[in-house]
Amino acid sequence: MLVLLALKIVTENHFTLIDVRRIDSGLHSRLYDFGMATNDPAVTMMQIGEIAKRTCLTVDAIRFYEKRKLLPRAVRSSGRFRLYCESSVERLHFIQQMQGLGFSLREVGELIQLRERKVQACESVRQLLTAKLAHVRAKMRELKRLKRELESDFRKCSRELNHRRRHAACPCPVLEEATGVKQ
Repeated sequence: MLVLLALKIVTENHFTLIDVRRIDSGLHSRLYDFGMATNDPAVTMMQIGEIAKRTCLTVDAIRFYEKRKLLPRAVRSSGRFRLYCESSVERLHFIQQMQGLGFSLREVGELIQLRERKVQACESVRQLLTAKLAHVRAKMRELKRLKRELESDFRKCSRELNHRRRHAACPCPVLEEATGVKQ
């Protein structure tokens, strides 16, 4: 955010403008005091745009995770910018990794809570993984069934197209079967 700063000299009820400068009051400006956001000088604070770049997420996704309490609420600068530390980047990477394994946001939230418990979490994580594996196996069975059905329909279409080379065209057998009408 840019702010105009005007230095004035007051003389007998009128102002004289002597210097006008633009100053950036954002996170990386000389005006921002990192001590306002954290008492630890070793902690590097980043705005949401920097976090988005480092995690390949959108700003909206980061706000969404914060709203869903998967990411701790960000501290705010004096200019009301969200400020994050390195642990937020690590948390967002963890969320992405767990979603990549197929965990829902609710399950990711559970895993985050378990992660904080460290040693006592192993049995609970094992239960979550067992349930996720059962779900994946069921999904694989369903996908295999779907694959067989698609291959069968593909063969029916191929037969009909071969038939059309020598005879009059008939309606597509796959569409006829899907509507419940027999040939």
